[in-house]
Amino acid sequence: MSSERVYAGMEGDQRRAERRAQLIEAGLDLLGDGSSGAASGHGRSEVSLSVRGVCKHAGLATRYFYENFDDRDALVVAVYDHAVERIAEGTLRAVAQAPRSEREVVRAGVAHIVRAVTEDPRLGRLVFSGPVNSVLAQRRLESARMFAGLTTAQAADFYELPAGPHVDVVAHFVVGGLAQVLTAWLDGTVDTEESDLVERCTELMIAAAGVR
Repeated sequence: MSSERVYAGMEGDQRRAERRAQLIEAGLDLLGDGSSGAASGHGRSEVSLSVRGVCKHAGLATRYFYENFDDRDALVVAVYDHAVERIAEGTLRAVAQAPRSEREVVRAGVAHIVRAVTEDPRLGRLVFSGPVNSVLAQRRLESARMFAGLTTAQAADFYELPAGPHVDVVAHFVVGGLAQVLTAWLDGTVDTEESDLVERCTELMIAAAGVR
């Protein structure tokens, strides 16, 4: 018989997993709505998330934070990875389920990303445009490379192209361009309807894919 105590019908591991999820959700709230940003001397918004603030938002004692994370930066990484996974996994599913035509495949991917950040703007702000520190800046760089890699793999498969620098250039171009458009759309700089945004980005990505 397990020595792990059962409380409210949940084993210890389940309770820890639930508390971890609560902390990640609290971190996403704080990082994704801009409340964790503090202006730096360079006019840039930087992460000012605190362990105490996250625990208060999650309704958990501080000791439960350190049960799951070594420090604040570890939580920031976990929250960011959670947001990226939500966007990436859903986008890959949407692309896989789309009719196998260039327009439908590209549109499915773009539409899912736009819909994801529309339904939960925290995801878009965190992944593309929210406050930063050195850890988060590095994570954003790594995720951009990851998205570019996924785009390269999808393009190589769909167009039956050999992988190479020419495909990589286009992949990084469309990933960076889409990220900037979404940033501008989320902050209101680009004022257009969601459907129009999807169609315009789809057209631009198809045009970029034609440069082979």
